[in-house]
Amino acid sequence: MNDALNERWGILYCPKKGHNKSRKRWQRLQRELDARGVHYDFVQSESVDGVERLMTMLIHNGYKTIVVVGGDFALNDAVNCLMREERQVRDQVALGVIPNGVLNDFARYWGFDEDNDAQTVEWLMKHRVRKVDLGCLRYNDKNGVGQHRYFLNCVNIGLTADIMNLRKQARRRLGSRKLAFISSLVLMVFHRHDYRMRLRVNYEEIDRNVMTVCVGNARGYGQTPSAVPYNGLLDVSVVYNPRVKQLIGGLWLLVTGRFLNHQSVHPYRTRELVADTGKAIIGIDGRLSEKPVGEYRLTVEQEVVNFLIPD
Repeated sequence: MNDALNERWGILYCPKKGHNKSRKRWQRLQRELDARGVHYDFVQSESVDGVERLMTMLIHNGYKTIVVVGGDFALNDAVNCLMREERQVRDQVALGVIPNGVLNDFARYWGFDEDNDAQTVEWLMKHRVRKVDLGCLRYNDKNGVGQHRYFLNCVNIGLTADIMNLRKQARRRLGSRKLAFISSLVLMVFHRHDYRMRLRVNYEEIDRNVMTVCVGNARGYGQTPSAVPYNGLLDVSVVYNPRVKQLIGGLWLLVTGRFLNHQSVHPYRTRELVADTGKAIIGIDGRLSEKPVGEYRLTVEQEVVNFLIPD
């Protein structure tokens, strides 16, 4: 049985919430898997709690290749579940992704395309493994209890976290990625905010009003475009509150991949960021987090997860 599981995939399917085409999506993917002779067992999650429960089940049942069919949210749950295991257990597991979420930024970083399942399955079958880094947010909750949460892509603090949450809701309602993106840009223009933040990065102290901060282990939805999840470092973009014309210019640079060129963006590369961001909203891999109480830390753990990457 164990030898069979070494070759058999455990597939964790996470349908898009509120999406009425999930069955057709799985049937299309199933045809690609069956046509290539992939041996797999399939489980489907219907909730956030379901992802962690099913991921734990797959790990404890001995699957060595676990493929998440989902987006950044589902991947985040999967890696946090994996990191609860002893190192000798997680070192035997290779994690793969077939993009199927509202946000698929980490999958896109590697070149996986939601509209090209055939190519994705072929890449995963080659079982090319790379150990990747994880960022980690460590904080105290409202009860003073120490907590931590890992992230593959990024942590957003401030306006961008708020906008990304609105974009996710708009995508669910509008059903269109482009319309949701446009609506979020409009909201960013007309709902500008700044937050008093205290940041410590590379011995530099920042104590001022800040619009948004992105701490990226990968590209961070375009805000940390030079970040890579295998160098043991985090990229940090601190954005001060620009004027309206500068903000519009910054949005254009974000869309065209030149975000760091904007004069209001101050980039850093570091192993640790210490922050106290008050009432600012925090998003981890695109999902809202509970607010830390007081000072918290963002660090990186190098080469801790086996991830299946393309050729």
